[in-house]
Amino acid sequence: MTSPSTHHTTITSDPTVPLVRIVREFDAPAEKVFRAHTDPELVTRWLGPRGLEMRVEHYDCRTGGSYRYVQAENGEEYWFHGSFHEVRPSERIVQTFTFEGYPDAVALETLLLEDLGDGRTRLTTTSLVDSFEGRDAFVVSGMEVGVNEGYERLDELLAG
Repeated sequence: MTSPSTHHTTITSDPTVPLVRIVREFDAPAEKVFRAHTDPELVTRWLGPRGLEMRVEHYDCRTGGSYRYVQAENGEEYWFHGSFHEVRPSERIVQTFTFEGYPDAVALETLLLEDLGDGRTRLTTTSLVDSFEGRDAFVVSGMEVGVNEGYERLDELLAG
Protein backbone atom coordinates (compact mmCIF):
# COMPACT_ATOMS: atom_id res chain seq x y z
CA MET A 1 0.00 0.00 0.00
CA THR A 2 1.25 3.47 -0.84
CA SER A 3 0.92 6.49 1.36
CA PRO A 4 -0.52 9.65 -0.15
CA SER A 5 1.93 12.39 -1.06
CA THR A 6 2.14 15.44 1.13
CA HIS A 7 2.92 17.57 -1.93
CA HIS A 8 0.41 19.17 -4.25
CA THR A 9 0.91 19.43 -8.00
CA THR A 10 -0.12 22.76 -9.50
CA ILE A 11 -1.17 22.74 -13.16
CA THR A 12 -1.98 26.10 -14.74
CA SER A 13 -2.70 27.31 -18.26
CA ASP A 14 -1.12 30.62 -19.21
CA PRO A 15 -3.76 33.09 -20.43
CA THR A 16 -1.39 34.90 -22.83
CA VAL A 17 0.45 32.05 -24.60
CA PRO A 18 -0.53 28.40 -25.30
CA LEU A 19 1.50 27.07 -22.39
CA VAL A 20 0.86 24.71 -19.47
CA ARG A 21 2.95 25.09 -16.30
CA ILE A 22 3.31 22.25 -13.79
CA VAL A 23 4.97 22.84 -10.41
CA ARG A 24 5.72 20.11 -7.87
CA GLU A 25 8.07 19.70 -4.90
CA PHE A 26 9.83 16.45 -4.01
CA ASP A 27 11.50 15.30 -0.80
CA ALA A 28 14.70 14.37 -2.63
CA PRO A 29 17.80 16.22 -3.83
CA ALA A 30 17.86 17.62 -7.38
CA GLU A 31 20.43 15.01 -8.48
CA LYS A 32 18.04 12.19 -7.59
CA VAL A 33 15.01 13.85 -9.25
CA PHE A 34 17.13 14.53 -12.36
CA ARG A 35 18.30 10.91 -12.54
CA ALA A 36 14.69 9.70 -12.30
CA HIS A 37 13.97 11.78 -15.43
CA THR A 38 17.03 10.69 -17.41
CA ASP A 39 17.59 6.99 -16.61
CA PRO A 40 15.21 4.94 -18.80
CA GLU A 41 14.97 2.13 -16.23
CA LEU A 42 13.75 4.65 -13.63
CA VAL A 43 11.50 6.56 -16.05
CA THR A 44 9.54 3.37 -16.77
CA ARG A 45 8.84 2.97 -13.05
CA TRP A 46 7.03 6.29 -12.58
CA LEU A 47 6.06 8.12 -15.79
CA GLY A 48 2.32 8.22 -16.41
CA PRO A 49 -0.76 6.96 -14.65
CA ARG A 50 -0.97 3.78 -12.61
CA GLY A 51 -2.13 0.77 -14.56
CA LEU A 52 -0.24 1.54 -17.76
CA GLU A 53 2.74 -0.57 -18.74
CA MET A 54 5.61 1.45 -20.19
CA ARG A 55 8.23 0.12 -22.60
CA VAL A 56 11.13 2.18 -23.94
CA GLU A 57 12.19 1.73 -27.56
CA HIS A 58 15.13 4.10 -27.04
CA TYR A 59 15.95 6.82 -24.51
CA ASP A 60 19.16 8.78 -25.07
CA CYS A 61 18.82 11.67 -22.59
CA ARG A 62 21.66 13.97 -23.59
CA THR A 63 21.84 17.19 -25.58
CA GLY A 64 21.12 16.06 -29.15
CA GLY A 65 19.59 12.74 -28.05
CA SER A 66 16.07 11.43 -28.59
CA TYR A 67 13.49 9.07 -27.13
CA ARG A 68 10.54 6.90 -28.09
CA TYR A 69 8.35 4.87 -25.76
CA VAL A 70 4.95 3.25 -25.54
CA GLN A 71 2.42 3.09 -22.73
CA ALA A 72 -0.06 0.23 -22.99
CA GLU A 73 -3.25 -0.85 -21.28
CA ASN A 74 -5.83 -3.50 -22.22
CA GLY A 75 -4.32 -4.01 -25.67
CA GLU A 76 -4.28 -0.27 -26.47
CA GLU A 77 -0.90 1.32 -27.17
CA TYR A 78 0.01 5.00 -26.93
CA TRP A 79 3.35 5.95 -28.52
CA PHE A 80 5.37 9.08 -27.72
CA HIS A 81 8.64 10.47 -29.07
CA GLY A 82 10.83 13.55 -28.95
CA SER A 83 14.28 15.08 -29.00
CA PHE A 84 16.44 16.37 -26.17
CA HIS A 85 17.65 19.85 -27.10
CA GLU A 86 19.48 20.72 -23.89
CA VAL A 87 20.34 18.53 -20.91
CA ARG A 88 22.14 20.12 -17.95
CA PRO A 89 22.62 17.66 -15.07
CA SER A 90 20.48 18.43 -12.01
CA GLU A 91 19.37 21.77 -13.51
CA ARG A 92 17.44 21.69 -16.77
CA ILE A 93 16.06 19.56 -19.61
CA VAL A 94 14.64 21.06 -22.81
CA GLN A 95 12.89 18.57 -25.06
CA THR A 96 10.15 18.14 -27.60
CA PHE A 97 7.19 15.88 -26.84
CA THR A 98 4.89 14.30 -29.42
CA PHE A 99 1.98 11.95 -28.86
CA GLU A 100 2.00 9.93 -32.07
CA GLY A 101 -1.82 9.90 -32.11
CA TYR A 102 -1.55 13.64 -32.92
CA PRO A 103 1.77 13.84 -34.80
CA ASP A 104 1.36 17.51 -35.77
CA ALA A 105 0.97 18.64 -32.15
CA VAL A 106 4.54 18.98 -30.94
CA ALA A 107 5.15 20.52 -27.51
CA LEU A 108 8.37 22.24 -26.48
CA GLU A 109 8.97 21.34 -22.84
CA THR A 110 11.38 22.81 -20.31
CA LEU A 111 12.00 21.08 -16.98
CA LEU A 112 13.74 23.20 -14.34
CA LEU A 113 15.00 21.74 -11.06
CA GLU A 114 15.48 24.07 -8.12
CA ASP A 115 17.39 22.94 -5.02
CA LEU A 116 15.31 24.06 -2.03
CA GLY A 117 17.85 22.87 0.54
CA ASP A 118 17.35 20.14 3.14
CA GLY A 119 17.28 17.51 0.38
CA ARG A 120 14.20 18.98 -1.31
CA THR A 121 13.64 19.99 -4.94
CA ARG A 122 11.06 22.04 -6.82
CA LEU A 123 10.40 20.86 -10.38
CA THR A 124 8.79 23.35 -12.77
CA THR A 125 7.79 22.07 -16.19
CA THR A 126 6.42 24.19 -18.99
CA SER A 127 4.86 22.78 -22.17
CA LEU A 128 4.43 25.22 -25.03
CA VAL A 129 2.18 24.09 -27.89
CA ASP A 130 1.25 25.75 -31.20
CA SER A 131 -2.26 26.94 -30.34
CA PHE A 132 -4.64 27.62 -27.48
CA GLU A 133 -6.92 24.88 -28.86
CA GLY A 134 -4.02 22.42 -28.77
CA ARG A 135 -3.13 23.46 -25.24
CA ASP A 136 -6.72 23.08 -24.05
CA ALA A 137 -7.01 19.65 -25.70
CA PHE A 138 -3.76 18.67 -23.98
CA VAL A 139 -5.15 19.74 -20.59
CA VAL A 140 -8.54 18.03 -20.92
CA SER A 141 -7.10 14.81 -22.38
CA GLY A 142 -6.59 13.32 -18.94
CA MET A 143 -3.12 14.82 -18.55
CA GLU A 144 -3.93 15.86 -14.98
CA VAL A 145 -4.53 12.25 -13.88
CA GLY A 146 -1.35 11.05 -15.56
CA VAL A 147 0.75 13.87 -14.08
CA ASN A 148 -0.61 13.48 -10.55
CA GLU A 149 -0.38 9.68 -10.48
CA GLY A 150 3.04 9.80 -12.13
CA TYR A 151 4.38 12.20 -9.51
CA GLU A 152 2.91 10.04 -6.72
CA ARG A 153 4.79 7.10 -8.24
CA LEU A 154 7.92 9.27 -8.46
CA ASP A 155 7.56 10.09 -4.74
CA GLU A 156 7.49 6.34 -4.04
CA LEU A 157 10.54 5.72 -6.22
CA LEU A 158 12.53 8.57 -4.64
CA ALA A 159 11.67 7.35 -1.14
CA GLY A 160 12.87 3.81 -1.94
